[in-house]
Amino acid sequence: MSEKDGPPKAEESEHESEEDESEILEESPCGRWLKRNEEVSQRNVPGIDCAYLAMDSEEGMEVVWNEVQFSERKSYKAQEDKIKAVFDNLTSIDHANIVKFHRYWIDSSKKEPQKTRVIFITEYMSSGSLKKFLNKTKEIHKYKSTKSWKRWCRQILSALSYLHGCHPSIVHGNLTCDTIFIQHNGLLKIGSVAPDAIRNHVKTYLEIHKNLHYFAPECTDTQSSGNITPAVDIYSFGICALEMALPKTHLVGDNKRLTTEDIERAITMLDDTQQQNFIRLCISKSPAERPSARELLLHPVLFEVHSLKLLSAHAFVKNQEILPETQLDSYKSKEKNKDLILATTRVPGKDMKEADIGIFDVDKFLEDVRNGIYPLTSFALPKPPKAQTRPQSPSESSGQHEIGQGTGQTPSTQNDPPETRKIIHAQCCYLDREDGAEGHHVRKT
Repeated sequence: MSEKDGPPKAEESEHESEEDESEILEESPCGRWLKRNEEVSQRNVPGIDCAYLAMDSEEGMEVVWNEVQFSERKSYKAQEDKIKAVFDNLTSIDHANIVKFHRYWIDSSKKEPQKTRVIFITEYMSSGSLKKFLNKTKEIHKYKSTKSWKRWCRQILSALSYLHGCHPSIVHGNLTCDTIFIQHNGLLKIGSVAPDAIRNHVKTYLEIHKNLHYFAPECTDTQSSGNITPAVDIYSFGICALEMALPKTHLVGDNKRLTTEDIERAITMLDDTQQQNFIRLCISKSPAERPSARELLLHPVLFEVHSLKLLSAHAFVKNQEILPETQLDSYKSKEKNKDLILATTRVPGKDMKEADIGIFDVDKFLEDVRNGIYPLTSFALPKPPKAQTRPQSPSESSGQHEIGQGTGQTPSTQNDPPETRKIIHAQCCYLDREDGAEGHHVRKT
């Protein structure tokens, strides 16, 4: 009898667990984001006290509800303007290789007026981290270290160049293989951006860090000024690039800093001399000697002359709105003449025919380009929007909920999304100007 009663009880407890996780704990002031009773991994982001799964009621997708708790209101007030400016900047970020930062607001607790919460909503990455992927695929080192390694480096550097190009520059400050996520199609996204304004309010910032070998010497040196610059991210990227190139995870830091000799020993294990020099540049001891993300993209080990196929794909994706809808369909429906000679050689019988070209999945390739897997790193990279100054709203002066999305709007007054459509046809008409003094029309010739 007890064996028969067992399964229903297990199902019942599982059902109760699912109900607990779907329970709504809180909602945003605008009612769009619903915080659920299910915590997600903070992924070692210093300064973030807790993170929950949430539902975007407008888009019908899962997001992450992050909370930063300031135990003393005066601690928040001392850097209030800086925090708002940084988060306004973060909400304006739009890059294929950066986890999307949707919106933030500031909640002053009525029950505990001395405490202040900063809540921000970010994209939920259900895929695993790059670290886990590397551990699973360490046996295919030879393939991974050539094609995939370069592709991953280009994506990460493209994202860092974008962040560092913001005004003021946004320093990630927590770049590790655990905070880089890989999707099933090979797209990398860097997440867990922890702004200085948040990190600085954590007294045990250095003590809670794991994998200290990712952090530049100026970050862990107690004698340094503690000034965080983009060069910090370049050092962290160098360690990530080293881990991505190694056949196994040779760099394992257990809350202790690996020595320079340990890192140099790992670098000498690489067969490619250019790869070694590339990583040594990134982890130079002096921040001034480390190249910028843009300069690293032009390094010989990563630089490439883009193929005409890739350039055409980017042009198609960028201008898809103004191209005929049947443009792609007509290409795919076009019958191929297998006997058509595309190129001739001096060697008889060695002509290249259309039948010699493999099947090309144009839809998948265009989708990969659209998602950011193949950025055009040899040209000028996309520039972030300029930071906008925002006036103080009535809710800010009264100490109520504050919500922002790049311009710090309140729940009751949200700005319209920016116009992204392109004008492909326009008409205008004109009238003669009326002379105010004489009261008659004047035609200009």
